[in-house]
Amino acid sequence: MGTAGLAGTAMAARRRAPADAADVPSADQGVGALYRSHRLAMVRLAVLLVDDLETAEDVVQDAFAGLHRRWATLASPDAAVGYLRTSVVNGSRSVLRKRRTVRDAVVPTDVEPGAPDSSLLLAEEHREVLAAIGLLPDRQREVIVLRYWSGLTEAEIAAALGISVGAVKSSTSRGRAAVAAALGGQQ
Repeated sequence: MGTAGLAGTAMAARRRAPADAADVPSADQGVGALYRSHRLAMVRLAVLLVDDLETAEDVVQDAFAGLHRRWATLASPDAAVGYLRTSVVNGSRSVLRKRRTVRDAVVPTDVEPGAPDSSLLLAEEHREVLAAIGLLPDRQREVIVLRYWSGLTEAEIAAALGISVGAVKSSTSRGRAAVAAALGGQQ
């Protein structure tokens, strides 16, 4: 889409704004309310995608900051949750891309095990499932997490990832089969 197309989209979004602008919360109010109600769910989503709480919190914070900057251009305040979800997924992808680049550039060394109590936080079956999900290709992992952890519909997943509903269905099917195979046929 060219510059003219982006400008037209922004103008169309402003035209769709409600007639009574007093009903639309300010950026501080709207983002503040969304932060209180959706932050934890967004952090959980990001943790499942990047496998690191601190990085996940950074990704979510960046998504909320981006939403605050773009609040005035949203078609409606109802579109904000979808914007956040898409921003978290895209931010997680960016983090994973950066990690992959760094990992490819650095000579691997012996990895020390994590803290002893970190493995106690999840039940054994949860750790097995999360390990199996961690082995999936990025797209399948994203679709599985959005579908079964966040409870999104296929259409919502397609919108968040910028793919077709058919791609969501095939990624879900392949991801479920791979997780089942990794778990030894359990479901």
